[in-house]
Amino acid sequence: MKTKAITLENDVVKLTPLSLENFEYLCPIAEQPKLVQYSPSAIETLVDLENYVKIALKQQEAETSIPFIIYDKRISSYAGSTRFMNINWKNKILEIGATWIGREFHGSGLNTQMKALMLQYAFTELQMEKVEFRIDERNTASRKAVEKLGCVLEGVLRKNVYLLDGFKRNTCCYGLLKEEWIDSNFKKSLKKENPNN
Repeated sequence: MKTKAITLENDVVKLTPLSLENFEYLCPIAEQPKLVQYSPSAIETLVDLENYVKIALKQQEAETSIPFIIYDKRISSYAGSTRFMNINWKNKILEIGATWIGREFHGSGLNTQMKALMLQYAFTELQMEKVEFRIDERNTASRKAVEKLGCVLEGVLRKNVYLLDGFKRNTCCYGLLKEEWIDSNFKKSLKKENPNN
């Protein structure tokens, strides 16, 4: 199976396979009001969160997704979820998305460390040639975060996704090519901070 369960980690964060055995650790985080206000997915109740995980696992069986539970090693706490998704093996492209972390982790550097691990794995182990991110046009924090990684805004899909509140969002499409990641100043600065990675 191409989407086998994997674990990615560094000194800051550990990404382990999301499953029906561990998703309940995320309940206190998923209950935070409007945590995923820019996403079309419901996670606030136990039933919603379980359904969210079941969908992710079905996608994994179909070899189009690899979902993770996020663990912050610095404070020994579960922080949220993310995944490789919409994996196109033929064209060597995937998205990193369905990412949410508790508000207490925002601005802590956790998201940056996690994305670096995922990008490295996508380009080196999965042999992807491009990684994409799709973000609500209004979500300026997430847009700035992927721009910091070196991603390029490739276009905006107008009114293409309904959100839970009935709003139909515009979606910003960002992309990062393998050669851009290899040459990126972001990757080089990360290597200086974590010489063992």
